[in-house]
Amino acid sequence: MATLDGKVAIVTGAASGIGKATAERLAAEGARVGVVDLTDDAGRTVAESVGGVFHRADVGEPDEVDAAFAAVERELGGVDIAFLNAGIAIGHPQIETLPDDLYRLIMRVNVDGVVYGARAAIRAMERRGGGAIVATSSLAGLIPFPPDPVYDLTKHAVVGFIRSIAPSLQPKGITANTVNPGMTDTKIMGEDARRMLREANFPIMPPSQIADAVFRIVTEGRTGECWVCQPGREPEPYRFHDVPGPRTEGAQGRVPPGVREGTLDNA
Repeated sequence: MATLDGKVAIVTGAASGIGKATAERLAAEGARVGVVDLTDDAGRTVAESVGGVFHRADVGEPDEVDAAFAAVERELGGVDIAFLNAGIAIGHPQIETLPDDLYRLIMRVNVDGVVYGARAAIRAMERRGGGAIVATSSLAGLIPFPPDPVYDLTKHAVVGFIRSIAPSLQPKGITANTVNPGMTDTKIMGEDARRMLREANFPIMPPSQIADAVFRIVTEGRTGECWVCQPGREPEPYRFHDVPGPRTEGAQGRVPPGVREGTLDNA
């Protein structure tokens, strides 16, 4: 996807932050953009500013996700790019006091929203002959994050899910990757954390830096990768190490399909 001229992108969580910046960047590169968010007024404002269309949807509701994708496909002619970006944090480090409703809320937004979005995107992209899926994970999807372990759980889930679907989508001409930002200046960070980081002179990335990374991921055509974004650095795919595989002594040299001796394929 060397150019976005004539392409159609759908961006969830596009009313602010990384989603808004990415909708603007993709539109600037020639894409027509479907803005999806739970916030009506801000979402419509973004859609108008990029010359796109707005559809309200709760990404944790499969019917609403399907309806948003169908509407964008109908109104703009298809879906070539899906940036599955909607997400929340709960900032609850003590698991022993974690309320059930708070746990269910973050899981439905951060995990269900990516699964439902990917499902809808794949269906639309098959009709289009291919496309690119990018899901927002986090640096917390690659490392421990004790201040919000359930948030960390959801972002690890996004990494595992996207890496796992990428091989089966490749023959369909669909790429699937994650973008994994470090500290970024969005509403999800919270004002207290923002102030603490600034007082410590810790660099915070603008959302536009993540939008640049998403554009690069979409246009480079690689798949099954997790692109780390850190202040002062170019985005780059995280290098996953192979994991130890089973020993084959006594197994008469037989190795199960998909596994090579000493490691796991695609690990």
